[in-house]
Amino acid sequence: MEFDPLSYHYPARRNLIYSKKGMVATGQPLAAQAGLEILQQGGNAVDAAVATAACLTVVEPTGTGIGGDAFCLAWIEGNLYGLNASGPAPLAISIEKLKQKGYNNIPALGWVPVTVPGAPSAWAELVAQFGQLPLTKVMAPAIRYAEEGYPVAPGTAENWAKRYRWYAGKAKGEEFKFWFDTFAPSGRAPLPGEIWRSPEQAHALQLIAETGAEAFYRGELAEKIHDFSCASGGFIRLQDLAAFYPEWVEPTSINYRGYDVWELPPNGQGLVALLALNILKGFRFEQKEYVNTYHRQIEAIKLAFAAGRKYISDPNYMTGTINDLLTEEYAHACRQKISDQARLPITDKPLPGGTVYLATADEQGNMVSYIQSNYTGFGSGLVVPGTGIALHNRGHCFSFDPEHVNSLEPGKRPYHTIIPGFLTKDGQPVGPFGVMGGLMQPQGHIQVLMNTIDFALNPQDALDAPRWQWIKDNVVEIEQQFPEHLAQQLQRRGHKVRVNLDKAPFGRGQIIWRDKEGVYCGATESRTDGCVAAW
Repeated sequence: MEFDPLSYHYPARRNLIYSKKGMVATGQPLAAQAGLEILQQGGNAVDAAVATAACLTVVEPTGTGIGGDAFCLAWIEGNLYGLNASGPAPLAISIEKLKQKGYNNIPALGWVPVTVPGAPSAWAELVAQFGQLPLTKVMAPAIRYAEEGYPVAPGTAENWAKRYRWYAGKAKGEEFKFWFDTFAPSGRAPLPGEIWRSPEQAHALQLIAETGAEAFYRGELAEKIHDFSCASGGFIRLQDLAAFYPEWVEPTSINYRGYDVWELPPNGQGLVALLALNILKGFRFEQKEYVNTYHRQIEAIKLAFAAGRKYISDPNYMTGTINDLLTEEYAHACRQKISDQARLPITDKPLPGGTVYLATADEQGNMVSYIQSNYTGFGSGLVVPGTGIALHNRGHCFSFDPEHVNSLEPGKRPYHTIIPGFLTKDGQPVGPFGVMGGLMQPQGHIQVLMNTIDFALNPQDALDAPRWQWIKDNVVEIEQQFPEHLAQQLQRRGHKVRVNLDKAPFGRGQIIWRDKEGVYCGATESRTDGCVAAW
């Protein structure tokens, strides 16, 4: 049963959101409203995306920050553009140097996993290339919330408390003091509805807005990052920041049942989602044969991750090309490995994640799929003194094996988990979509897209449907609402199924689809504090 979002009118459902002039969907209501505010002031989808992204660093700091990375797919006037704003490892770091300091892996906390942050460069570059408003106006809502404060949302408060407990147990050095001063000034995480503010972060955002991010990479904020790094044993230096610029890249795609599914090329793991879909399109999925669907999805994602972990890295270090992996021949060979029983293609440790996603659309038909992350929660546990800037820990994704394609090297970008998605058909946009959450992201992409295309679910139902997540080996976690009889059938096929009562590991996503008349239909799922703001 195939479904065409471009022409289909959904059955009545109260929580579907429609609009004509513009839409912003993200995991935090205040950030969604900030993007809508910019649309109503004459901004386009790009301006709204940057306003929302900057605001999320304030109102959802548990998943993103000024010191994180970002990726974007933007449909502008009939063309799809890709932006990679992920930074490289500092020039002063190497596996050999870390071994000399006593390390035998790359830790999640401290300076070792800090790579050059790319998010501020993404904001400036997107607005400079495609925006209609000045960056100072676009970032004004974020600055206002940081200065005046805001009531913390329930889901954010829950995640904040979890991360506080984690940092309190592990972040013991003097260099971590500034994180606690900034994000736990009362000696704990803020409670739901409690006001949190950061005037220092407001000042940093103001500097970024006024200078087009120059202050962050080649000015006052760069100097503060450099000084903090030098004073506390870090590796990043002014030259690392000054040399960084985001990169415009060519999006890559596969055709799945008449739809073109678009992802960014490596160093992100969007290739994993495309590989899995390319395998799955060779099967036929019937409405009532749910166990076959789940089983084949799980087996396909394992095969896709096996290839992704082997090949994905900074593209300057990869062997072969993406097209070699996206051929029908490769997909067919993978398909032949899928039987009625679970298999063990890889045993890699899963990657965690802490991320925010947003989708925007405007009256002219421009649409943005944008994702931004500090990686694990607040990131490295380091906050640059006097700035409120939480530095991410994306370098934790590097391999400590010097022979691995994703090994840590100076000036190299790591494997990235965050991936924005975009859907088109016959050269026309259907819209942006995304699912957050480390290893879950490509798994979320294939589940949401197949719910939409194979099973005719509307955007809200496509997001809310019970999810599975492959963890490692044959271990699969399912949500509490996953049908028990299907879990039992998966068990009989060799999957080691376990229920996870926590909603967070199964991702938090948003969708905006556009029909042929230019009407937008948006959704955000129940696993987050999400909101679709429409005009």
